[in-house]
Amino acid sequence: MKEKGLHPKNKFNKGYDFDALIVENPLLKEFVLENKFGSISIDFSNPNAVKELNKALLFSYDKLNLWNFSDENLCPPIPGRLDYILHLSDLLSKEKDIKILDIGTGATCIYPLLGVAEFNWNFIATDIDLDSLDSAQDIIDDNNLDANIKLRQQFDEQQILKGILEEDDFFSATMCNPPFYKSAEEARGANRRKSRNLGNNAVRNFSGNNNELWYKGGEKVFLHNYLYESSLFSNKSKWFTSLVSKKENVESLQNSSKKLGAEEFKVINMNQGNKVTRIVCWRF
Repeated sequence: MKEKGLHPKNKFNKGYDFDALIVENPLLKEFVLENKFGSISIDFSNPNAVKELNKALLFSYDKLNLWNFSDENLCPPIPGRLDYILHLSDLLSKEKDIKILDIGTGATCIYPLLGVAEFNWNFIATDIDLDSLDSAQDIIDDNNLDANIKLRQQFDEQQILKGILEEDDFFSATMCNPPFYKSAEEARGANRRKSRNLGNNAVRNFSGNNNELWYKGGEKVFLHNYLYESSLFSNKSKWFTSLVSKKENVESLQNSSKKLGAEEFKVINMNQGNKVTRIVCWRF
């Protein structure tokens, strides 16, 4: 199965070699089958199959061989997450000794893992949830990546950069995959719609704790808080970036960035299968 619209340097953009992936993760074998179109694939509505597939993709990197996290946490799709890293690499093509701040790294620590595996970057990764940080630290330890990835806890859910940044910090870029929804109720409604669209009740495939899925005020409020705080710490990072799922949030963010004195604002569009998203980038 070929992934549509991925970055040209994405190692998964030509589809999946399931025989090779089963070698990387033998647990994937029981989920590989011939679908109704006669192709070898997995049942993407089965959360266990999705998790084992993404583990296999991750283990195709020599530096990564263990990735354990609770089924309550989101299982990130590796090809799409890798795209953010690759577009960030394009943005930082003239930089050396790259150090990234990953805001809201989650229990899977996925962006730091991919950034280290692809480019040997260094990361500070943050989260507000202590259980997520414990899970992320276990993954870092399991893969002997403590020299590359350091974790920090955000203790105030109203803050994003405040309370995280230290006096001697300077980053090549910050990155973030913000919560989409305004509340638990809105997230559950989206979960039900996704399950209906798949024709089953695969709720666990769209699992995620509150910090992963929702933020009071939703994506727009989170992004504007992030933008405002970045203006207060404009000397701490060359670029500030974030994924933005809702196209209508980009224009308001761009307008606000001008008012806050940003010198440059750019949008990188990403088309992944039927999903369209974008990375917004600004600097002062």
